[in-house]
Amino acid sequence: MKQKLYFLWLILVVFSAFAQESSRKWNNKKCAVVLTYDDALNVHLDNVVPSLDQYGFKGTFYVIASSPNIANRLDEWRAIAHNGHELGNHTLNHPCDGSLPGREWVNPEADLSRYSIERAIHEINMTNTFLKALDGKDERTFAYPCVDLTIGGKTFYDLVEKDFAGARGATPEYPIAKQVNLSNITGFVEVNSTAEQMIAEIEAAEKAESFVVFVFHGVGGEHPMNVDLKEHQKLLDYLKKREKDIWVATMLDVAKYIKKEQTK
Repeated sequence: MKQKLYFLWLILVVFSAFAQESSRKWNNKKCAVVLTYDDALNVHLDNVVPSLDQYGFKGTFYVIASSPNIANRLDEWRAIAHNGHELGNHTLNHPCDGSLPGREWVNPEADLSRYSIERAIHEINMTNTFLKALDGKDERTFAYPCVDLTIGGKTFYDLVEKDFAGARGATPEYPIAKQVNLSNITGFVEVNSTAEQMIAEIEAAEKAESFVVFVFHGVGGEHPMNVDLKEHQKLLDYLKKREKDIWVATMLDVAKYIKKEQTK
């Protein structure tokens, strides 16, 4: 009887260990969170970076190479890259498809519907060259401006795919690692979001054994798509408290991890 009880206990221990391991599929954590910030805004340097550094988190900053906010603060952008933050490619001029409904605000000079695919690829490559000169790195990720994936109905990213670990889109879904499309990685665009709402998205990802890529623009101002600085800080507080279960990493690191998982 004692021997049977021992074997039953042993089976339960092994099963419990297996269940725990199977639920920690993201770098030995339950889920992953990627903090991305678009458009190279001054508030990213002034508000976001100090907050991330306070907690030891690394963010991904998708920069527009032609932005005056880059030109005027080159040394600061270089410094954050050297401190482990990722500088991602958000193209040279942030072209958006002005032919779509509600896009009257698109500048004709940056209207993706007027671009040739060759021009789009050229500007993406120019931005990669600029970013390497800035941070000295060969690996990075891409983010589609305005989440526009095509020019004249044709995709363009596949022509530069080899130059990136992945491309971030903005479809709010919770795929497992093996189902992720690295050419259009999911993303949750946050506009006036509360910490409570963002934490709920993380908890849903954890339940689905998935990940969340947050897409921020303004944090404490400077952009119509804004999140209050206090709400952003509360989110970071939560992530720090859940550090044992949540992997906070750059888009580059998570994309590389996903690719590794997919090739197993």
